[in-house]
Amino acid sequence: MLVGSLAPAVDAAKYAADFGAVIPAFRVEADPRAQEWIRAHATDKPRVVAFDVTRCCGGAKLCSVTVRNQSRSDDRRDFVTALLGDGSRLLVDRRAARRLPSRFGLTVRGLGPFKRLDLDLSGEQWGALLYD
Repeated sequence: MLVGSLAPAVDAAKYAADFGAVIPAFRVEADPRAQEWIRAHATDKPRVVAFDVTRCCGGAKLCSVTVRNQSRSDDRRDFVTALLGDGSRLLVDRRAARRLPSRFGLTVRGLGPFKRLDLDLSGEQWGALLYD
């Protein structure tokens, strides 16, 4: 369940004033393949649901979402903390957190060396995340 990057005792009104809105609690469930992948690629740092926005030459906005390891350049203030069922932490970009459903999953996509963790969302949920 997402508890935010703040202690649970923090007043929700103060949180809303600091960040403009209260981000809802999340329930993140890793499917069996994702659980196996997480065990096989253990790390001492939390993984990150990164939300990137770029502009192409025609001015269109391109949004992408990736699940990756935390990097040195990641500022913790840009993320909220989600807890998976096994107790491991997942940092979710605040821009994505505002658009994600309150319940979503993790799965594994790709083949061979290109296997990676990914969000398990419906088509409508992907649309809301990337295009709203």
